[in-house]
Amino acid sequence: MKKFLTVVLVLAVAFLAASCAEQQVKRVDSDTVTDYSGRWNDTDMQLTAEKMVEEMLGRPFIGRFMKAEGRNPRIMVGEILNKTDEHIDIDSMKKNIERDLTNSDAVEFLASKEERAEVRTEREDMQEYSSEKTKKAFKAEIAADFMLKGVITSITDAKEGARAVYYQIDMEIVNMETNQKPWYGQKKIKKDIKNPKYGF
Repeated sequence: MKKFLTVVLVLAVAFLAASCAEQQVKRVDSDTVTDYSGRWNDTDMQLTAEKMVEEMLGRPFIGRFMKAEGRNPRIMVGEILNKTDEHIDIDSMKKNIERDLTNSDAVEFLASKEERAEVRTEREDMQEYSSEKTKKAFKAEIAADFMLKGVITSITDAKEGARAVYYQIDMEIVNMETNQKPWYGQKKIKKDIKNPKYGF
């Protein structure tokens, strides 16, 4: 019995020492996959943005528009809804998609509704405080041809230390004049998470 208590005491001290160990931080490449909690993370965001951009650029609606209009389509980002029970940085995902599409030189992105409101407020100030030569005119904005919209949903199944999470990301392009949807993209992510049981 004494031997058993000694073993338990040693294990308890070792566990306590490990839990009190000093935190270590190491810089890693931004492409490194770090998935500690099993929840939505930066890797999921990057994979989703890359998939949506790849799909959009690979579909014929951009080429058809350029042939008909003689220019790149102008796109604005609408609402991307997070219908999961997790925090997802929607703004970062939007910016990733905007950046990659803009850098592809296949589309032009316009300011979002929130960004336009900020710019319009600044333009109003210009009318009073800026010189006639430099202030910008009202009603000279360029209208968007399309709006990018989307939704993120998830399904979780869990039992006895194991959890499976399925994410589905749906995005679509809507024609601002006709309400037609010339493009629809989807990305699916499934995670199998097992939590080890600790004990003596």
